[in-house]
Amino acid sequence: MLGQWLDWTLDEESPSPRIGRFPSGTYHLHGPGILELTPNTAHPGAHACVFSAAIHGNETAPVELVGEWLSALEANTLSLGAPVLVILGNIPALKAQKRFITTNLNRLFKRELDEQGSEPDRARELMEAVDAFFARYHALPKLHYDLHTAIRGSLYTRFVVEPYAETVTNAQQWAWFAAADMQAVLHQHQHSWTFSHYSKYYHHAQAFTFELGRVAPFGENDMDALAPMLTLLSALSAGEEPPKKPSETMAFFKVQHELMRQAEAFSLCFDDDVPNFSRFEPGTCLAKDGVAGDFVVQETPLHVVFPNAHVEIGARAALLVVPYQPA
Repeated sequence: MLGQWLDWTLDEESPSPRIGRFPSGTYHLHGPGILELTPNTAHPGAHACVFSAAIHGNETAPVELVGEWLSALEANTLSLGAPVLVILGNIPALKAQKRFITTNLNRLFKRELDEQGSEPDRARELMEAVDAFFARYHALPKLHYDLHTAIRGSLYTRFVVEPYAETVTNAQQWAWFAAADMQAVLHQHQHSWTFSHYSKYYHHAQAFTFELGRVAPFGENDMDALAPMLTLLSALSAGEEPPKKPSETMAFFKVQHELMRQAEAFSLCFDDDVPNFSRFEPGTCLAKDGVAGDFVVQETPLHVVFPNAHVEIGARAALLVVPYQPA
């Protein structure tokens, strides 16, 4: 059953019964793209884990990764030892192989959300699912890994975004990420209403957004490169300690400036294929905006991440970041 869950989700099938068993636990289909797994026996070191994918519908590698992990559970080559909530976020966009249908789902995870439409409705549904899951397992440490791929290439192919919130990141997370072959970490400088930020801000979870390579269609992802990430998910879902490596193998960055589009007349002053983390020297003009004017790099070189000149007015067009060394 677990191996068929993705197909059922995309085909909009609702299997009956919605509750069943696999060798090391039980599953419960709460709704489209929302699957809860409960172990027969929870290990002492278990976290309450949320693994989410397809918050953007064209990001298929995380969906394939989750599929491999679920198939291993069903085949009993992997044992469940922790409760896990598995989420496929934007199902219509996933079916259409589009980033989103009407608006970016990964900017809507805020309890005061008052927007209307299919994606705001889905954000509310997913927030309720996370709230209920963490309430059921309030005694366990909370963890949320939101799995993505990036629109463009990157000087660091696999990197982690650490959401901004008062909850302190446990140092062991960096060691786990290094062993999972993450190459860089980006620390957010302010609240950004993403799915991982939701779990960190409202539930004080250890929560992160993972960029696992570049957007590609189903079947064209380099899954071999994600084998260490599969090992991390497998260890956590088994309730076991994941492998560790020194965090010094990763580069760390923090946001220095958030470049916002404020006018219809807006452009970025570099090629569309410039990879994430590209460095720009002082004096370089990075953007032209009919309202805000030109943005020019000042005394400190800046690296650009997630540039997108085609966002809506008022939305973020790029993050401008600098290297730093975490405490």
